[in-house]
Amino acid sequence: MVNRDEFFREVTIRICGSLDVKSALSNTFDYLRDYFPLDSLSLTIHDTSISAIRRIANIATGKVKLTDEIIAIPEDLWNNIQTWKPRAPTIIHPGHDIFRQLAPYIKLKGNSKISLPLVLGEETIGFLVLCAHGEGRYAPDHVDLLATVASPFAIALANALSYEKLLKYSDKLLDDNDFLSRELSRRAGSEIIGADSGMRNVMEMVNQVAPLNNTVLLLGETGTGKEVIANAIHAASPRKHGPFVKVNCGAIAENLIDSELFGHEKGAFTGAVSQNRGRFERADGGTIFLDEIGELPPQAQVRLLRVLQSREIERVGGSRPIPVDIRVIVATHRNLEEMVRQNTFREDLWFRLNVFPIILPPLRQRREDIPALTRYFVRQKCGELGFSDPPGIAPGALERLTNYQWLGNVRELENLVERELILHRSGKLKFESVFAGNREEIPLENRGEEALATRLTLDDAIAGHLGKVLKLAAGRIYGPGGAAELLGMNPSTLRWRLDKLGITYGRRKKSV
Repeated sequence: MVNRDEFFREVTIRICGSLDVKSALSNTFDYLRDYFPLDSLSLTIHDTSISAIRRIANIATGKVKLTDEIIAIPEDLWNNIQTWKPRAPTIIHPGHDIFRQLAPYIKLKGNSKISLPLVLGEETIGFLVLCAHGEGRYAPDHVDLLATVASPFAIALANALSYEKLLKYSDKLLDDNDFLSRELSRRAGSEIIGADSGMRNVMEMVNQVAPLNNTVLLLGETGTGKEVIANAIHAASPRKHGPFVKVNCGAIAENLIDSELFGHEKGAFTGAVSQNRGRFERADGGTIFLDEIGELPPQAQVRLLRVLQSREIERVGGSRPIPVDIRVIVATHRNLEEMVRQNTFREDLWFRLNVFPIILPPLRQRREDIPALTRYFVRQKCGELGFSDPPGIAPGALERLTNYQWLGNVRELENLVERELILHRSGKLKFESVFAGNREEIPLENRGEEALATRLTLDDAIAGHLGKVLKLAAGRIYGPGGAAELLGMNPSTLRWRLDKLGITYGRRKKSV
């Protein structure tokens, strides 16, 4: 005859004796084997977030192979399970409709099982499942005895779930803190030069749109400062205290873009050893900036369209929509309308994005800002390079820079300032490398009436400039000191332009 009071006390001590629910269940398993036929013991929940039965802890004898932690259930069967809410322990047998349908998923054939509902208040939070090899191993006496310890098992499961949630929340906070710290440090010190001059019209549009929540499209050549403007929109918006997450769509491999943007579930693909939140989830409550949106592959364009329409995402390998409270800003230097005509960009996505376009002028159209930009970059780069005293700028140098045709825009100017500081650490900065002593590169408007009568075409002017930059880079396109870096351009864009203009380069180069 079992002393039920002693049984209850011993089970309670064992199952509630540790926050590590697997260790607690292991201790309880050894004790329960004295009273029940028992080869495995599981604490399970019906996890609605993944529509599956999930084992929180699972203990078995050495001869038993532990089953999967997550048991995926078909949608129609899952809906039936959700309506089944037992309150008392039940011997599982295939005659019951639910168990007959579940049999292939819970390995019922050739085994005996008891399911004990674990209830707190009015809510069934999970189940304790006992399993023994062979059929007909459990009797009503086993069911009655197991019912006496439902409460301590329910408390243990509730504690385990709360502890699991706390650990996940802590990891999420640490992950977000690390991610946002990197984002903030990378953007620290950025400011808008020319807000009252060459960028006045742009800033007026920023002030108009920032307080709203609509999608913004930033258009402009490479290096015109689209990220800085996106940051300004976020900083002037009601979301300024939320995250600002930047994604360069052209810098992520096509097979990784969905996972990077939308996240993935554990096991969604080879190597997905844990659940991962994507950039859209990280931006919840703030702003996401999608740079180089024209590089987004077709399948990601479809997912992005859904986000813009419903403000919901689905992780790769998941089926549950996840709401996101975000503001979307996108940017590109490409002609999206032309891409739509060429069927490389979705027309419906283009209409969604082109609600409030802001066109950033190239640096050659805001020459009045060049002196201020140059002085700003001198101060900034001296700090980065560890120079204690910023050098002065020689007379005439700023005029030389102002008259220059900046194909790489602000980024090209930034790179030029850094290179000048490295090459000339003493004395004033002259920026003589801009023209390399060659009068052919002086803008036509400074050459007099005779030169104006024989203007070069735009392609000729661009070709001349690219040729000189290639000489400075010794014909190299990629890498540090390469032509793409000197110009502040994407290497692929530069190669396309060189091919279009018929300029040879690299190993194919014979002459420039």
